[in-house]
Amino acid sequence: MLTIQAALDQGTKLLTEAAVPVPRLTAEVLLAYAARRDRTWLYAHSNEELRELWWIHYGRYLDERMKGKPTQYITKRQEFFGREFIVGPDVLIPRPETEHVIEAALEKLGNLPGAIVDAGTGSGAIAITLALETGRPAIATDISIAALRVAARNRVKLGAPVQLIGCDLLSAVRSRTAALVASNPPYVPGTDHSVLQREVVEYEPHVALFGGLDGLEVYRRLITDARRVLRPGGWIVMEVAYNADRAVRAMLAGSFTGIELRTDLAGLPRVVAARLPV
Repeated sequence: MLTIQAALDQGTKLLTEAAVPVPRLTAEVLLAYAARRDRTWLYAHSNEELRELWWIHYGRYLDERMKGKPTQYITKRQEFFGREFIVGPDVLIPRPETEHVIEAALEKLGNLPGAIVDAGTGSGAIAITLALETGRPAIATDISIAALRVAARNRVKLGAPVQLIGCDLLSAVRSRTAALVASNPPYVPGTDHSVLQREVVEYEPHVALFGGLDGLEVYRRLITDARRVLRPGGWIVMEVAYNADRAVRAMLAGSFTGIELRTDLAGLPRVVAARLPV
């Protein structure tokens, strides 16, 4: 008889040997998903026999993870700002670091009139979160129709007032309509392709990862078009790579004021915000 505890131990051993990070937690998440239970249930029933169907699914999930597939793409879910989002290989997995974009956007938005716009929405995490946190409608754009399908599922699941638009960045957003433009744009330099983790480069969508040879191509276009879309006094809030904040701030200088840099919990540059002059 294979118990739930024994299955967790076996899974942890396999993941450890495959050099998968946090192997015990990963085993718990995958077994809980296979059993359609939560992790606390596993420990409350650790001595129970593992059902055959659970074992079949669990074995497949372990195999996928050992081959590099991210856990979030196996379970099709990722928590972001306290909400569970549907994810898949058509969208970037929302990271905890991007929650700093939400915090900055909420602070800057206040009672500014105009729309909230999320450029390059992916799963819809930024747009949906801002819409739900503020009670205001938001606009979310993406060049990938497949990504917008995922965002649409999350919009329905979470009940968010978000309009989805298929376009490149802000190209289909009307001029002088936005109070705030938020974005986590592609910012990995194309030259870094070979040094990325296997889980990232082999599974996450490259259109959401790579920002040209220097990683700054999308910022150049986004900042230029944000000047057209924002209302006077509106804000742009963007996630940045740890080594790109100076370059991004330089792009904003001259056209924007109140340029701010925010760091993450590790003290690394994470978010740049700037205001269009009134």
